[in-house]
This record gives sequence, C-alpha cells and structure tokens, in this order.
Amino acid sequence: KGKCPEDGWDESTIELFLHELAIMDSNNFLGNCGVGEREGRVASGLVARRHYRLIHGIGRSGDISAVQPKAAGSSLLNKLTNSVVLDVIKLAGVRTVSSCFVVPMATGMSLTLCFLTLRHKRPKAKYIIWPRIDQKSCFKSMITAGFEPVVIENVLEGDELRTDLEAVEAKIKALGAENILCVHSTTSCFAPRVPDRLEELAVICANYDIPHIVNNAYGVQSSKCMHLIQQGARVGRIDAFVQSLDKNFMVPVGGAIIAGFNESFIQEISKMYPGRASASPSLDVLITLLSLGTSGYKKLLKERKEMFSYLSSELKKLADNHNERLLDTPHNPISLAMSLKTLDETNGAAVTQLGSMLFTRQVSGARVVPCGSVQTVNNYTFKGFMSHANDYPCAYLNAASAIGIKKQDVDVFLKRLDKCLKTFRKEAKQEKSINEISDANAATEQLE
Repeated sequence: KGKCPEDGWDESTIELFLHELAIMDSNNFLGNCGVGEREGRVASGLVARRHYRLIHGIGRSGDISAVQPKAAGSSLLNKLTNSVVLDVIKLAGVRTVSSCFVVPMATGMSLTLCFLTLRHKRPKAKYIIWPRIDQKSCFKSMITAGFEPVVIENVLEGDELRTDLEAVEAKIKALGAENILCVHSTTSCFAPRVPDRLEELAVICANYDIPHIVNNAYGVQSSKCMHLIQQGARVGRIDAFVQSLDKNFMVPVGGAIIAGFNESFIQEISKMYPGRASASPSLDVLITLLSLGTSGYKKLLKERKEMFSYLSSELKKLADNHNERLLDTPHNPISLAMSLKTLDETNGAAVTQLGSMLFTRQVSGARVVPCGSVQTVNNYTFKGFMSHANDYPCAYLNAASAIGIKKQDVDVFLKRLDKCLKTFRKEAKQEKSINEISDANAATEQLE
C-alpha cells in the first residue's frame, strides 16, 4: 500500500526486505557483465555491507525521481520511501499534502533547489521576501540561488518576536509583485522568535500571486507547526515546505523532504536536481520508519510534547531561583528562552562565558545569546545576530525539547545550568565583599 506500517518491523525482517531489494539491482546479478562507466562496483566489502549492496543510488541523470532500469531495487526503495514519508507527513498534521520526495541534501540546499525551480517560472524576479530569522543556512540558501534577500524585521509583542505583516505587504508594493520570486517563511525557530504568521502570509501570497516557500526545518515533530502549514494551504498559498530528515526522524545528517500541495510543481523541483543521487538518506529514513511504525512515531511525538511541558515548568522554577524569568513565548512549541538579565548586568562577559561553561560540561544544543552582537553573512550585516532582532531587550539562554529527548536529558541540563549560575553568583558576592572592604578602608584612610 506504500504506507508506513502501524506496528514497527523487527530488524531481521527489515534486513530481509532490503536484501530482497538489493538482489533486484544489476550489480548484484551473478552473471552480470558490466561495460559502462558506472556499474555499481565497490572495492570494499565493508562499504558494500554498510549500504546493503544498494550501490546505484536513486534517479537517472535527468531526474532524481526517475526509475533506473538496471537498479530496479534501488528505484523501488526510492518510490517506497517517498510514499511512506508522505504518509507520515499526513499523520503529523498536513493532511492535504499531495506529493513529496526525499532529497540527499540538508535543508539549506533543498531550499536553494526550490528557489532555482521558481526562477524558470518567474524570470524577472530577483528578490525574496524573508521575515528575519538568525540562522545562516536559510539565509545563504537564497544567496546561493542568486537572489537578493529582502529582510523583514520582526515586531516585538510581549516577549515574542512575530511577523511584521504590514512591512511584508508594504515591501511587496514597493518592489512590485512581478519582481519578487517568493516569500520565504519559517515555522520551527529558536525562542523568543515564534513561527511566522503562516495563514496571513499565505493569504498575502495568494492575493499578489507570489509563490510561498516554507522552511519547516524541524517542524514535522510539532503538531502546531504542521497545523500552521495545513491552514496556510487551506486559506491561501503555500507552494512547498522543506523539512530536515535528521531533526525530525533521528537519522544521520544529509537529507531533507521537499513537500507540497501541487504534485506537478514538486515534480518540477525533483527534475531540477542534476544527476543521480545518494540513496543513503532514503535508506536511513525508510529503515527508521519501518522499525518505528506509525504507533512508534506517534509515541515519540507524544513524549516530545510532554517533555516540552516538563522542561518549561522546571526551567521556570530555576529562572525564579536566580532572579531571572522564563520568557513568555506561547506560540513557540519547541524552543524556550530564559532571560540572563541579572547575569548580564553583573558581568557583561558572563553571558558568553556561561555558554562555554555549559559546553565544557557536556551540555550541547543550549544557545546563549548576548545583547548587541553584530555579524556579517555574505556581505549582509545583522545587528543583534542570533536574537532575530536589532535590539532585543535582554540576553537569554535557549533550550529546546526536540524529538527523542528524555527526562534524564532535561534533569542533567537543569542541574548543570543551576551549578554554573551559582558559580557566577558566588563570584559576584565575593567581588562585592572585596569592593565593600576596599571602600571601608578608603573611608578609614580619609578619616585618619
């Protein structure tokens, strides 16, 4: 049926299935006589076993989705993977998605592929409207494709940074809709930035007949992010949405899924990919989804949501204990931010120092964002880089509850963060005591 099984398969069944696919490829035929330049020859047996002897990759020179006659097994693997992944995207919340394919590139290059496909549809266009998110790969995806990003600064609502819809529409009018390749929006992001107002952006795109590409990097694991995409497509226009394989399905880095609601457009993107492609990302995600089944993947999604609530409540308690606060970002379903205002005011260098302290204590993934940092990316200068705004009111620390996180991860992180913050408080008290003694001595000398 081309769907993800409800109950996961055991490893021996999956291996048997992969071996059956592999013997359909010509390089594994006993009497094969290859006289071409690419015959699936592999020098190392270890490499052959690592890839289950599926050596030919996927696609043909002109189309990544095309069937390769001498690699029937690899071609079937590709078709099945795309079908199973489509089923899981529907299960995760985008029920009206019509087509998708796995591409052996991470999210940034996959976005570039989408933009290059749109170039042929809109030859006059040179701008991409981009509500700001301080993450280099999605910014560079537009530059690499040869377009000029038009950065729309976010608006501060409470603690949250949200899409400035008025600025988006004003910029479309100023530049002219025909000169704009697309709107490039974002769902999954680091707090205090929250997912873009996708429904409203989709309506604007429909009204001005402008394509809309969504960076949904790690949004498949969030029912809220997937709901935004579903609603955006229902009320307006979303041409494609791109998501990472490693972030959403716990496989090695190197693959992404390009999905959309118009099958012919998604096929156009797949045909834009030049040459054949590695089957590794397809193989990894198929093995993973067959082993999990829909029930296993749903369980992971449920656990992630529960861990988000737990991380939120525990991080709030810790923040209160250190005269800080958990920033109020209810529209962000994955990432949290805790202010570091007191720490920053006590010692300006302490904020960045905290980040390195956590890293040396084996806390990975936590981002410490100081105020006022400036960074240039491809000749574009961003003030307040990493905070998604020129002047965010305070320094802060990020932590996320992503798929696969365990209670132990949260508990250990909080324990180590607490210890680091206590170290700073202790140092601040000692410095204050030294200053008080110095002041007292100075006053005594003056009296004498």
